[in-house]
Amino acid sequence: MTTANATFQVTGWDEQKYAEHGDSGKLTEAKVTQQIEGDLEGSSDVRWLMAYSADDRADFVGIQTVTGSLAGKKGSFVLRSAGTFDGKVAEADVTVVEGSGTDQLAGLTGTGRFTSPMGDTATVTLDYSLA
Repeated sequence: MTTANATFQVTGWDEQKYAEHGDSGKLTEAKVTQQIEGDLEGSSDVRWLMAYSADDRADFVGIQTVTGSLAGKKGSFVLRSAGTFDGKVAEADVTVVEGSGTDQLAGLTGTGRFTSPMGDTATVTLDYSLA
């Protein structure tokens, strides 16, 4: 396995509530775009589904298409994420969706983690292999 480190910078965020639940909780969907710098370069398009509690904490899942280059190889791949937001920091485990790599990134596998304090920047670590 090889480790890649990158920074994801939010360039667009459109979050819409689609349901209420519990005592002041809500369900939302966010459509987010990002620019990526580091060992992984490019851009991403992600959809987050979030379940907020009354105290603005949330559990979330996401599907993210990453397009660019990893270790100098170009292509795209999909990340699946599941995590939590404690009101200050979002953290999630990420997994490369099997078979989602294209072009020079075909055969990419891996897992990692991201951390994103309140704001528009996330740090991501991805342990990967490329067949």
